[in-house]
Amino acid sequence: MHRLALPLFAAIVALVPLVPGVSVFWITLLDNIGLASLVVMGLVLLTGVGGMTSFGQAAFCGFAAYTTAVMTAKFGWSPWLSLPVALLVTGLAAVVLGLVTVRLSGHFLPLGTIAWGIALYYAFGKLEILGRHDGISGIPPLSLFGISLVDPRAAYYVIWGAVLGAAILTMNLLDSRTGRAIRALRGGRVAAEAFGIEPARMKLAVFVYAALLAGLSGWLYAHVQRAVNPTPFGVHPGIEYLFMAVAGGAGQVWGAIVGAGLVTFLKDALQRIVPALFGTSAQYETIVFGLLLVVILQVAKDGLWPRIAGLFPSPPPAPVDIAAEPLPGRARATAEPLLEVADIRKTFGGLVAVNDVSLRVKRGEIVALIGPNGAGKSTTFNLITGVLPANGGSISVSGERIDGARPQAIAARGVARTFQHVKLLPEMSVLDNVAIGAHLRGEAGFISGLLRLDRAEERRMLGEAARQIARVGLAEHMHKPAGSLALGQQRIVEIARALCLAPDLLLLDEPAAGLRHFEKAALADLLRQLRAEGVAVLLVEHDMGFVMSLTDHVVVLDFGTRIAEGPPAEIKRNPAVLAAYLGAEA
Repeated sequence: MHRLALPLFAAIVALVPLVPGVSVFWITLLDNIGLASLVVMGLVLLTGVGGMTSFGQAAFCGFAAYTTAVMTAKFGWSPWLSLPVALLVTGLAAVVLGLVTVRLSGHFLPLGTIAWGIALYYAFGKLEILGRHDGISGIPPLSLFGISLVDPRAAYYVIWGAVLGAAILTMNLLDSRTGRAIRALRGGRVAAEAFGIEPARMKLAVFVYAALLAGLSGWLYAHVQRAVNPTPFGVHPGIEYLFMAVAGGAGQVWGAIVGAGLVTFLKDALQRIVPALFGTSAQYETIVFGLLLVVILQVAKDGLWPRIAGLFPSPPPAPVDIAAEPLPGRARATAEPLLEVADIRKTFGGLVAVNDVSLRVKRGEIVALIGPNGAGKSTTFNLITGVLPANGGSISVSGERIDGARPQAIAARGVARTFQHVKLLPEMSVLDNVAIGAHLRGEAGFISGLLRLDRAEERRMLGEAARQIARVGLAEHMHKPAGSLALGQQRIVEIARALCLAPDLLLLDEPAAGLRHFEKAALADLLRQLRAEGVAVLLVEHDMGFVMSLTDHVVVLDFGTRIAEGPPAEIKRNPAVLAAYLGAEA
């Protein structure tokens, strides 16, 4: 969004109540949109960015609403003093539920949120201290400097001030090292872990943040409505919040406000118009509401906000300081061999995928791992990088055993990789995709990202990413979505991302696939330069011309077993290799 859009939006929000003819009814409706926007903003981060679908966010509104209701209506606390307690209770509940929920995947995750959403709804309605299904009334309104904010126009500014503050914090977070790590979750666990990201920890942090935004909404709701009961905190409102996120544009911060406004206005209009047309004998407005949402989602599959934003010229990308101070490097190990794989074995049931394979890679050496399709090459890569556990043997980097280590720990030892099937985030820019590779070289965390205290480190991380992109020859594509590039170029982007880790050992899985002749030549020159800098490269590749002209040593696998190794010239003449590739008769 353009930098002037935020102050412009804030000015419009501030002026709305002052416009002649804007009645209390419309102000109340806008208050409800603001309360919903807070919850949906959390869902944008949780579902749209992090890829975790939740139907239970309304329950977190309930935790905060009931906490402040009990403290203020029953024990006489000030509403403002109850706010940190309400958020603390909501946060603790989110941690407990999140520790279970975020470990689920696929359809089990949304089903899990539905399950505890239903359970909490009935819990709110059964507890005596919470007033059972009658709820709690007599909640005091908010006040500032002794002035009561019971009037909807006064509460309007508090609610929309909270919405704007949450929007700023959320945009800050997305524009940070942590924000890129959250986005990386959508690319799958394997790619995220390969660059030091902790998916479980990151998912839990996002889950708690989204819950806190919902809790803030619930706290405001309690003091605006001045009464609470279980109805607004069940699964049905949770489904509506998810509708709002999708309709506005999941993954778009401003889409949260658009979606909340659309669904709230639509529901209100239908509740007034449909009964006037068809009578009150049946609730046709629910049917019409569902049909209209389906039409909207068909017309704008990515939500309404991208359509709205597309009407205005896109702001130019922020300049990147390619000459920024380098990120801190790692202490490079000097022991040889850099990588030593000894008799590693991997079985899947009765299938032996890797059969007691051994190999060595020295510093400043390019070693190729070749073999026919299904020979076990990519499985060997996954064993080295901790994606799969080995059933036997050992793997060492600079003399330290890494077999059994987690992928993040192996990446921290200077082992970076690319993938046989490209694992980029297609909607993110090339620059942001590559910057994910520098995750372990930064230190700024969640709070620093929220409060924008990470700007110096962020300049250095983006500068490092820009340098690596220029190094691989894709500088002109830096700000394009990664998914818009050709497959061969996407493979080169993966190499740039791996180089951002400042690796000692670089594992490349079919890097030349899809490249044209001159692009392969450029890639070969880059690998030779890395070799000269002391980086070790382990390469899986099917282009034998590329392999034989570049590598120092070749290891050949067939059906998971090492059948030959040696210099390229020797491998070319090896009978076992010729038989594996061409057949025994040939």
